[in-house]
Amino acid sequence: MKLSQLKLATPYMDLDSIFFDEVEPTPLKKPFLISVSQDAAKLLGIEDDISLDENLVNIVNGSHKLKGSKTFSMCYAGHQFGYFVPRLGDGRAINLGKVNGQNLQLKGAGLTLYSRQGDGRAVLRSSIREYLMSEAMHGLGIETSRALSLIGSDTDVARSRWEKGAIVLRLSPTWVRFGTFEYFNAIGEHAKLQKLADYVIDESFPYLKGEEGVYLKMYGEIVKNTAKTVAKWQSVGFNHGVMNTDNMSIDGRTIDYGPFAFLDDYDSNYICNHTDVDGRYSFKNQPGIAHWNLQQLAVALSAIVNHDSALEVLESFGDIYEREYLAIMYKKMGLVNSFESDLELFKWMLRALGASPIDYTKFFRLFSRYNGDKTDILELVELQKPMSEWLDAYDKRLEKENLSNENRHKQMLDVNPKYILKNHILQEAIEKAQMHDFSMIEELLTVALSPFEEHSELEYLSKSAPAQSKNLKLSCSS
Repeated sequence: MKLSQLKLATPYMDLDSIFFDEVEPTPLKKPFLISVSQDAAKLLGIEDDISLDENLVNIVNGSHKLKGSKTFSMCYAGHQFGYFVPRLGDGRAINLGKVNGQNLQLKGAGLTLYSRQGDGRAVLRSSIREYLMSEAMHGLGIETSRALSLIGSDTDVARSRWEKGAIVLRLSPTWVRFGTFEYFNAIGEHAKLQKLADYVIDESFPYLKGEEGVYLKMYGEIVKNTAKTVAKWQSVGFNHGVMNTDNMSIDGRTIDYGPFAFLDDYDSNYICNHTDVDGRYSFKNQPGIAHWNLQQLAVALSAIVNHDSALEVLESFGDIYEREYLAIMYKKMGLVNSFESDLELFKWMLRALGASPIDYTKFFRLFSRYNGDKTDILELVELQKPMSEWLDAYDKRLEKENLSNENRHKQMLDVNPKYILKNHILQEAIEKAQMHDFSMIEELLTVALSPFEEHSELEYLSKSAPAQSKNLKLSCSS
């Protein structure tokens, strides 16, 4: 089957018209294909090479409509940097419809009712980042929206300078956000809010249908999924950068890749978004912000969910997050048996990483082959004493394990990625692409989808950031 042979449905448009606005995409000039993710295509039931579909570029450009498709943008509100904005919505995203459990959406396809002062466009640099990161997060085993294809164009887009427009065709089982519920609560449309909850249960939590207290249980699932996803972010050193409630998916997956970053050297205080002057969305604050966002969702649901009951459910967030996070981190450390002292050993490790300092990803990959010889690890650090002392304690802790070094190494290599799409690597790919060389995008897509494997021919993609590029702050991609 080809992409162009898919037949879409638009169940979201069965809701009242206040939920969305019908809008046609505005095609880019002289569009051309940059990349496709065949792995993402499998979600749609497509096994054929989608790059060979003669209609692909026009589908992504919005000039060829799939059978059954009705194009629309979704309305929502949101707390942005802690302040409530009563109406936001898809300012540059246009939905095509749904097939095989995936909602297809074009990002950068032109003006919508919700564009406000924006132009409805996305530029090449930010589109490359979203395209690759959507697939990279999936490769890391983190719940995320996916990216099916990326096209470029000859359309000029005004930012701080003139740039070329691009569009990403992205997929997600849902595009409903915390902010969607906030919108209907804010305007007092509680009957419509309940309709939205019913839609969300049908789309994301069908196993809850018919249960007593179904809306409270839905909220519990949202709390659980969000806690687990943020725990995975922290484990790989991912900083989302803009955890506004309108950027929080109702099913807990990662969406809306703006000024994101992965840690270079370990720094829990890292802020990747330069507009985040107060550090609200710093790396260490992400679990707390997720909890705060869930509190706002509880308020938004208060017309259909008893608020006190919701807050009781929310109390589970911390335990779920910590259990998930520590389970992952202990695996990254190669610990199988469990002891009370492991928590302090883990905290000590983070202190040593911060004091050394050392590249977070490089450390864990090298650590996955640690056999008692500190040389390779200590060569990576500027200040060796904190790391050396911690490794002494770790050696003693390993005496309580039964695994052989070989088996421990294997287990650690399966959870400690070699390839993380750091910003300095993405920037290299962007600069090449701006010169119409898209080869590095394909190389990055390869390692993004299999980050735990060795790719000898792509070894250079695992290099640490040069000193001047470490833990930089980024502008909001657009």
